[in-house]
Amino acid sequence: MSQISFRARSSGVLPVLVVDLDGTLIRTDMLVETFWSCLSTHPFKAICGAIAAVRGKQIAKAILARHSQIDFASLPFEKAVLDLIRKHRENGGKTALVTAADEQIAKRISEETGLFDEVHGSTEQRNLKGRIKAEFLVERFGAKNFIYVGDSNADIPVWNEAAEAFVVGADTRLKERAKKTGTPTRLLKTRRASVADIIRAVRPHHALKNILIFVPLLTSQMWQAPAMGRAVIAFFAFSLIAFSVYLINDLLDLRSDRMHPKKMQRPFAAGDANLLHGSVVAMLLLFLGAVLSFFLGRDFAVIATAYFVLTCTYSLVLKRYIIIDIGALSVLYSLRIVAGSAATGIEISVWLMAFSMFFFLSLASVKRQAELVSVGEHGRHEVAGRGYFAPDLALVAQMALSSGFISVLVLALYINSPEILVLYKNPEVFWGLCAVLLYWLCRLVFLAQRGQMHEDPLIFAVRDRVSYFCGALFAVFLLLGV
Repeated sequence: MSQISFRARSSGVLPVLVVDLDGTLIRTDMLVETFWSCLSTHPFKAICGAIAAVRGKQIAKAILARHSQIDFASLPFEKAVLDLIRKHRENGGKTALVTAADEQIAKRISEETGLFDEVHGSTEQRNLKGRIKAEFLVERFGAKNFIYVGDSNADIPVWNEAAEAFVVGADTRLKERAKKTGTPTRLLKTRRASVADIIRAVRPHHALKNILIFVPLLTSQMWQAPAMGRAVIAFFAFSLIAFSVYLINDLLDLRSDRMHPKKMQRPFAAGDANLLHGSVVAMLLLFLGAVLSFFLGRDFAVIATAYFVLTCTYSLVLKRYIIIDIGALSVLYSLRIVAGSAATGIEISVWLMAFSMFFFLSLASVKRQAELVSVGEHGRHEVAGRGYFAPDLALVAQMALSSGFISVLVLALYINSPEILVLYKNPEVFWGLCAVLLYWLCRLVFLAQRGQMHEDPLIFAVRDRVSYFCGALFAVFLLLGV
C-alpha cells in the first residue's frame, strides 16, 4: 500500500481514518456470522435473536453477540485494508473502527488487531448505519474531518460528509456513486464474493455419493424404465437436499473450519463467499429438494426428511461425540440406499443392509482417521469442533480396518446363502469381489495413515486411478456372476 498517500489538512494534521467492519475490515458479515454461531451452540437464543429483529435490528445484534462464540483471531481480515490502516498510523494519523455491528463485537476485533484508537458500534438503542452513522461521525469528528473506508451503498451518506472516500471491493459502480457526493474517492480493489464461490461451497462433486440410490436397482437387476426414472428423480432430490446441507453445515462450522488446516480454505470460512447469499441459497435448494421428494411419495419424503434432520443434528450436536459421529455418518450413507428402495419400490435384503452398515462405518472411520493425521502433521492436539485427540488415531484406524473386514465377511456369507442363487447364475465368482474389496479398503486405511487422503473416501476414489482399476475388476466379477 506504499502508493497510497493521505491528504493532510492545512494544519498538517491528518484526518481521522474511520473504517467500517463488515465487508471492509473483515470479509464477512458479523450479524449473519453471530446468528449461525449462536444457532450451533444456543439454537433457542438464535431463534429469539431472529424474532427480536422485528423490534429493531440492533436488538437482534446484541442478543446474538452475547450468545455467539466467535474466534476473533481466525476471522478473515482484509489485508489491503489492514495495510491502509497501518500506513495511516505510520504517518501519525489516528484511526477509528465505526460499524453497524454490535459494539462489543467491534471492541473484541479492535483488541485483536491493536490498530484502532477508538471503537464505536451499534447498541440496543442505536443502529450505527447509513445516515445515523454519518451524523455520529460529523458530531464526533466534524464534517470533512475524517477519511471513511466502506464497501456498500449504505455508506454513501457517510462519504458525503468525509474528507476522502475509500471504496473497498471491485465494484466500480459504487465508486462512481461515491464520487457523485463530491468527495475525493479511491477504489481499494479486493477479491469480492461471486456465484462461483457459492457453487464451490455447494460441493457439486459430492453428488456422486448419491449414486448409492441406484444400488437397489443394481442388486435386484430390475432395470425397468419406470423404476429407473424414479431413481433419477430421487438422485436429484437427494442431491439438492445434500447441497443445502453442505451450505448449512459450513455456516454452522465457521469457527471450527477456520481452525482446521485444510477446511479453513472453504469459501465461507475464508470469506470468499457471502454468508447471507449462502443462507438464502441453502433454503432455496432445500425447498426444491423437498418438492421433488414429495413428488416421489410419502415413504421417500419421510426418508429424505430423516436424512436432513439427522444431518442437521449431526452438525449441531452429534459431531462432538466420539464414535457416535462416525455411526451417524455411516447411517447417512446407508439412508441413500434406503431412499433408492423407497423411490423404486424395490425391497432391500438384510444382507445388503448388514453389508452397508459395516462398509460405511469403515469409510466414516477412514474419514476421521485422515483428519487426525492432518491434525498431527500441523502440530495440533485435537480436531477442532470434534471429540477426537491426536492419540486416538490408532483406535480410529483399527475401527476402520475391523469394520471393513466385517463388511467383507458379510459379503462372503452372502455368497454361500440360498438367496444368492435366485439372482445370480455363477455366485462362486463373487469371491473375487471379496478380494478386490478387501484390498481397496486396506489401501484406503494405508493412504489415510500416510496423510495422502484429504477428503471424503468416496470422493477420493473418484479421483484415484487404482480405485478405478478396482471398480473395473468389481464390474467384471459382477458380469461373470450374472
